[in-house]
Amino acid sequence: MNLDIEIEKIVKGNDALFYDTEVVTEFDETIFRVFITQEGGVSLDLCATISNELSPFLDVHPPMNSPYRLEVSSPGIERKLTKPIHFKNAIGEKIKLKIPDQERVKGILKQAEKTSITVETKNGEKSFLYDEISTAKTYIEWNK
Repeated sequence: MNLDIEIEKIVKGNDALFYDTEVVTEFDETIFRVFITQEGGVSLDLCATISNELSPFLDVHPPMNSPYRLEVSSPGIERKLTKPIHFKNAIGEKIKLKIPDQERVKGILKQAEKTSITVETKNGEKSFLYDEISTAKTYIEWNK
């Protein structure tokens, strides 16, 4: 059974979109995070509803063999881009990339294809294969 597919079904059943999962350790506690999105934004009530539906499912199909805490939330305005669909949905947004053995790249995401992306940087358009990107995220330039 593919856990992400099952989680996605529960999220979609609440008129939201499944974005991603991550496992992190904070203050000696393991957290299994489920990120969701929804047109118009994600409310706390929606996160609570999905958490309450996911919890019994994950009790039967745990995402890991050790104790964890479940969190359901939005990926945020500044969010990680890890899958081609994330890049496709971020076209037109400002992104930051880490490319091994190169300087960090900042610019506007212009295209997201099956195997690569194109970014408009201050030095012109640059293309990168997904395999070349070590990390990517959207970002906001806050006015001072």
